[in-house]
Amino acid sequence: MNLPALLWINGRIVPTAEARVSPLDHGFLVGDGVFETLVARNGQPFTPTRHWKRLVASCAAMGITPPEFGLYVQAMHEVMKANGLTDARIRVTLSSGDGPLGSDRGNSAATMTVVATQLKPWPPTESVITVPWTRNEHDALAGIKSVSYAGNVRALALAHEKGAGEALFANTSAQLCEGTGTNVFIVVGTLVQTPPLSSGCLAGVTRGLVIEACQAAGIAVDESPIPITHLQTCDEAFLTSSTRDVHTIAKIDQRLMPEIPNSITQRVAQAFRDHVAGRDDP
Repeated sequence: MNLPALLWINGRIVPTAEARVSPLDHGFLVGDGVFETLVARNGQPFTPTRHWKRLVASCAAMGITPPEFGLYVQAMHEVMKANGLTDARIRVTLSSGDGPLGSDRGNSAATMTVVATQLKPWPPTESVITVPWTRNEHDALAGIKSVSYAGNVRALALAHEKGAGEALFANTSAQLCEGTGTNVFIVVGTLVQTPPLSSGCLAGVTRGLVIEACQAAGIAVDESPIPITHLQTCDEAFLTSSTRDVHTIAKIDQRLMPEIPNSITQRVAQAFRDHVAGRDDP
């Protein structure tokens, strides 16, 4: 694993090898924190305002004080410059700070870290599996980008064991929900479908941009509950995320997806590129 030489923590750029977070930090102790992952290209973070608004919403839901927008953007630029990066994957993490060993919180200020690493390409298509565990759409953390990702870690490890690159969850109603770090779309005929936020999925920034792009391009798109079984009958499927953009799914469990010339997924990908072209913060 290639780690960046330097990172940003609580207002300072420090060597990664020397950076320290308190062992009493609640992000470490009980997963009491939130984060955002975004990309930068040509030295500019992409859609920082949308990510900041989601970070603020996550902080509000968790009762954590969010950073000011100016500090958030400044920290990203500082850590990219410190590591000599222009194209980067950036992670902004906030925890509630030091606290007791249990679930009660202390009175410490939030801990904030910003890390930037080299942006790496994904393969042209992705294989996914469905996993036996479910998302609880009624959970207190449903739709919150919380650092409590142990369930995702387990699911993604299972995907890798089976030769896949992403794992997909159903919710407690056996409806399609999301991946470990992605939103998921299916295509039936000419209709693009994605789970609604009520399914428990994260309100992905790229998900939102793709929906906007489809609407602008005249591509029919719908947010309605999708039975997880529809993954075995849909015509096409794709993932979205900040690092993947629109990423075609080539295999779902044991099902090889058909190769379709001039597919709807290809149209969606082009519509997305057109929608965001020339704008760092659309």
